[in-house]
Amino acid sequence: MGLINKKKSEFIKIKVEDLIEWNEPNGAGCMVSDRITKEGFKVGYMYREQPSEQNPDSGWRFMAGNEDDEYMNNPNNPNNHHIFAINTICNYDKDIIPYIHSKIGSCYIRVDSNKFEVDDGTKPICVEKQKR
Repeated sequence: MGLINKKKSEFIKIKVEDLIEWNEPNGAGCMVSDRITKEGFKVGYMYREQPSEQNPDSGWRFMAGNEDDEYMNNPNNPNNHHIFAINTICNYDKDIIPYIHSKIGSCYIRVDSNKFEVDDGTKPICVEKQKR
């Protein structure tokens, strides 16, 4: 038997504090790439789509920015992303806080270590690991 890579199976443990007020009607869930919650990358790409009515969903989707279609859609490993409360993800990456009340349809990319801009398709995503 080979060694199991714990980093691939365990979420990075962080202290979760109440950083935001979230009282939007459909709930506080969001989809997050494991590259953020298990591998320690900052949010590099985030967008807000129409929330799923069947779930407590904010509509937010957070990625590191280095996921490809195979990573996101791999049928052999559907656990490359998970659902979290949006406040929890704000604790993983506080840089997203100023944007979380943006309207449905919003899309942002990280352009440097601490700054996001509206994604207009002309700039590359700044992909960085968190400093912990």
